[in-house]
Amino acid sequence: MASTTRPFIFALALLTIYTSLPLSLSQPTAEAPSPAADSCNGIFISYSYTAGKKIPPTDPSNQPYRFESVLTVLNNGDVDLKSWKVFVGFQHHEYLASAENAVLADGTAYPGSVENGTVFAGFPQTDLKTAIKTAGDLNQMQVQVKLLGTQFGVAPPNVPMPANITLANDGFRCPKPSMHGKSVMEVCCVVDATVKTNITVDEEFLPRQNGDLSIMYDVIRTYGSSYVAQVTIANHNSLGRLDSWKLSWDWMAQEFINTMRGAYPSVVDSSDCIFGEQGQYWGDKDFAKVLSCEKRPTITDLPLEMTNNTELGLIPYCCRNGTILPTTMDASKSKSSFQMEVYKMPPNINRSVIIPPQNWAINGSLNPDYKCGPPVRVSPSQFPDASGLPVNSTAVASWQVVCNITQAKGASPRCCVSYSAYFNESVIPCKTCACGCPSNTAQTCSTTAPAMLLPPDSLLVPFVNRSVKAKAWADLYHLPNPNPTPCGDNCGVSINWHLLSDYSKGWTARVTLFNWDETSFADWFAAVQLDNASLGFEKMYSFNATLVETDGVNKTVFMQGLEGLNYLVGEVDGKNPAKDPRVPGKQQSVISFTKKLTPGINVAGKDGFPTKVFFNGEECSLPDIIPSSAYRRSSAIWMFPVLLTLAVFMLMQQ
Repeated sequence: MASTTRPFIFALALLTIYTSLPLSLSQPTAEAPSPAADSCNGIFISYSYTAGKKIPPTDPSNQPYRFESVLTVLNNGDVDLKSWKVFVGFQHHEYLASAENAVLADGTAYPGSVENGTVFAGFPQTDLKTAIKTAGDLNQMQVQVKLLGTQFGVAPPNVPMPANITLANDGFRCPKPSMHGKSVMEVCCVVDATVKTNITVDEEFLPRQNGDLSIMYDVIRTYGSSYVAQVTIANHNSLGRLDSWKLSWDWMAQEFINTMRGAYPSVVDSSDCIFGEQGQYWGDKDFAKVLSCEKRPTITDLPLEMTNNTELGLIPYCCRNGTILPTTMDASKSKSSFQMEVYKMPPNINRSVIIPPQNWAINGSLNPDYKCGPPVRVSPSQFPDASGLPVNSTAVASWQVVCNITQAKGASPRCCVSYSAYFNESVIPCKTCACGCPSNTAQTCSTTAPAMLLPPDSLLVPFVNRSVKAKAWADLYHLPNPNPTPCGDNCGVSINWHLLSDYSKGWTARVTLFNWDETSFADWFAAVQLDNASLGFEKMYSFNATLVETDGVNKTVFMQGLEGLNYLVGEVDGKNPAKDPRVPGKQQSVISFTKKLTPGINVAGKDGFPTKVFFNGEECSLPDIIPSSAYRRSSAIWMFPVLLTLAVFMLMQQ
């Protein structure tokens, strides 16, 4: 009996050992690709809807439904696909709750709306290798992104498929995707010989990309359980800038910031570490000295006086109080840099394992909005050696984040422009609600009525004090006088462009900047784009000005205050606060043009007025119309009260 049971017991033991082996040895971690992938000799992409159901609340007109789907990207080509990116054209007001193995390329974190389509970028597997290099290992050739989200209006058994899927990497051509049944969309993208691709077989890293702003994440020292990273923000846009910048990102593997030089977290808090897994693993560490344990920290610059501080400063390009200027203004102030010591968590306790943070975002005050892409591994940066020897030290690893200026949907400008001219007594003010309507719903003003024409001296008066002047002006010249009156522009900065003169050989304009906020602007700049008149620019008299190239053309006059006069102060109380209105900070200069290089220019028509105006990199709202020349009056009559009023106000501030 014993002899017959031994083989059975032995077999049972073998079966037990086999089934206890890791799952990765008994079955592949990557699912087999679609049969259609076999005929694709490029990048095969598929989107498969797998499940869905109705979810609360009940809303017959806009019912939400849960959806689950899988996005598959497979490299069947002969070149590695580095930093893969795929566009999915969602079209059913989708809201994405989570996605495995990918992040949103625009830096948005989950959950978030993707209703206008979105680009996914690989994380943690950023590169897809070829079958040639991996002997057909799908785990290195393929990535599968499991998506979970909400869509609206498409009830089962109908399937909420995207409008399109395509590879977003440069140098590839993707045809229109094909459908297989109702729930699978597929496309095969191939290298386009007519497009110069950034990817070659011999390159280990992708080349650095161009953008309005770039952020370098350079690991300069690495240890088993921590590393030191240097972060450098560089401005490449001739009209872009940042003031009081705030930089944020998401840690992906429970990292935390131990120390910093050149910048500081906006909130110093180690409680997430103390009560989290970090506190358990780093049991002997003094977390009272840890700077930040937030998954998404916000970093701010240090003030200028910390530049030479031996503990927090002494980093090149640090401590500018958050100001990054365009190179056209001052190339030496177009960068900002800081260093930080980052601690890691298991299983990444290895000096060669470095996971860059994701979902980068940067913003400033009264500055353009930026959208940042995912970090891309690039060739290691080089820095001057600390020893002073004529050699460079190389970073251990480098990633580049590219950010571009973008206008968010529904976002309002933060500055506006008014027009006036020597041939018309009225000023065309900033548009109603140019920078947003008042938040107070009880406000007794119209958000839809056009802004009322104004007398010139009212430009020096805060909007809340203008209504009497505007109504009197409307009655005097039989202009529209709506009731309720239009709401204000709600802009922090306004700029008046006044056409001052027009003669046979040239013409002049006067530019006046008004700061209605209490915040002052150091090193301010403005820019005006004149499509048909820029070539005739001669000089400015109270500002520094030069013609700069934007979008490949010289159409923009870049202006800034003279040395010692480049500080646009904030709004202050009048001389007698009990009865006088508040006084805006202001700067003014005349700008002259010649007609020699612009024959046939129609200055009084439209050529003498800007087509775009910028303040500190922010594009301002322009009036819809220009002053009419139907009723020409003497320029001396128009100019006298304005110049007199400005002179009085400036004397009052001295």
